[in-house]
Amino acid sequence: MLLIFGFMSCKKDSILNEEESPIEQNGVYENVDPELWPYFQRYEEEAKARGIEVDLNAKGISGSIQDIEGQNVAGQCSFSSHFPNHVTIDIDFWERYSDRTKEFVVFHELGHCDLLRGHREDKFTNGACVSLMRSGTLDCIDNYNSATRLSYVNELFFPDEF
Repeated sequence: MLLIFGFMSCKKDSILNEEESPIEQNGVYENVDPELWPYFQRYEEEAKARGIEVDLNAKGISGSIQDIEGQNVAGQCSFSSHFPNHVTIDIDFWERYSDRTKEFVVFHELGHCDLLRGHREDKFTNGACVSLMRSGTLDCIDNYNSATRLSYVNELFFPDEF
């Protein structure tokens, strides 16, 4: 079976820039840029808090921060044979945005690479995106902040309940 996803990308200009204190990391992730380690660790911890065991090292998910060609692309998950399950975060995005926004994008890309989730474009009646798995190409409003984070992370791991 041939799996053709190529690159899934996410638009970056509509992402919130909420300030958040930096996170500490304790895990080591092979073939992952050390700046991404705390976010990979946080993702695993959020899964575990929901009764889901995730080991990104065992799954071979790698990650890098580098220039991504194309406008308004904050991150990508590659399913190519060259870099299977590889998260790439755009360096310009990484240098400009807050911890919370970085978490949003890393979790989104891990949603593709780990959970094999596609984009979800629906929105609430107030126009806010239902999922952090939105593509950023349609008109829902990002609402990922300290007050809504729990709901968005729950939806990431349990999309059928939302």
